[in-house]
Amino acid sequence: MPFYHTLGVIPDKRHVVSRQPNGKLYQEELVGTQGFAGLSSLVYHLHPPTCVKQKGQPYSVKPEIAIENGLNAMSFNGFDIKPEEDYIKSRKVLFVNAAMQIGLAAPKKSTEYFYKNADADEMLFIHKGSGVVDTMYGSLPFKYGDYIVIPRGTVYQIRFNDEDNKILFVESPDPIFTPRRYRNDFGQLLEHSPFCERDIKRPQDLRTHDEKGEFDIFIKKKGMMFPYTYINHPFDVAGWDGYHYPYTFSIFNFEPITGRIHLPPPIHQTFESRNFVICSFVPRLYDYHPDAIPAPYHHSNIDSDELLYYVDGDFMSRNNIKAGQITLHPGGIPHGPHPGAIERSIGQKETKELAVMIDPFQPVNITKEALAIEVDGYYKSWLTE
Repeated sequence: MPFYHTLGVIPDKRHVVSRQPNGKLYQEELVGTQGFAGLSSLVYHLHPPTCVKQKGQPYSVKPEIAIENGLNAMSFNGFDIKPEEDYIKSRKVLFVNAAMQIGLAAPKKSTEYFYKNADADEMLFIHKGSGVVDTMYGSLPFKYGDYIVIPRGTVYQIRFNDEDNKILFVESPDPIFTPRRYRNDFGQLLEHSPFCERDIKRPQDLRTHDEKGEFDIFIKKKGMMFPYTYINHPFDVAGWDGYHYPYTFSIFNFEPITGRIHLPPPIHQTFESRNFVICSFVPRLYDYHPDAIPAPYHHSNIDSDELLYYVDGDFMSRNNIKAGQITLHPGGIPHGPHPGAIERSIGQKETKELAVMIDPFQPVNITKEALAIEVDGYYKSWLTE
């Protein structure tokens, strides 16, 4: 949940006369979601943000579904995703339902154009690479381990520092928030929260671009990509304030909650939306009851699928897992530690694992892009003979 932030020059009150040094009015824009009842920011442009020079031919970016409503434990080698020069083309959707899309991207080049998702909040998890996300709210440096939360409707560019970039992304038509149980009635993160406001990095270095020309913005809406060309630079903002803006949070700033006996996955929760949660598994001390079994107990996924993206380290409940791999354990059948993992965990004091878990509350469909990187026979990996 973002908190109040402001950058640049803003008037003392909302919706009043505010003039630039040249005497022209600043062009005020209210940006927000959920109508006029959700989070919003007031943004002050040098020029109207409405001046379209031309529109290109829209084209489909809808993922091709290969398996609908499956009931099969599956795994995928995420690092087998083919790198692409272009950022938009690099985004490969692997799993989709009515509430979200989940995919991987391996872009090689920074974007010369601008991009806006008009349908969904985006969460980008940086597995490899570093750089800067530029927006009209300012700049957000990012690096390995960062979550980047970009509210829908945000125009952005990404500048990568090199060509080896690996990104896990989530798109959600509902806002992505920090868990409600971590916040008080005023939105402040509580003392028992595994992170606090100091860990959330807000936009910085607001640069006002007073430029006219041809600025290409690719806008995603309802599975289509709409090429637009504007005559004013989209980052012509002199100041803004509010609660609606992109931010970053490092998985390394998540402070794990531990106990004497094994605690369930909600202790790892980092983000939530109406129809899914996102959790962070980070290095932590194991359970410290003298007879504790650190490995998770077998459990049935009934209300949600479980997608686990492996980032780094040895994941103690799985055998033969490597970085960038994804496992899908569908709702409706039980799953648990691989053979030998329970015994292997007894007496261990800590884990170095790093992973991101996504639990969709509706079954996900599998795309053709996902099947192209599937690990054959994963559903048999619990057999001992």
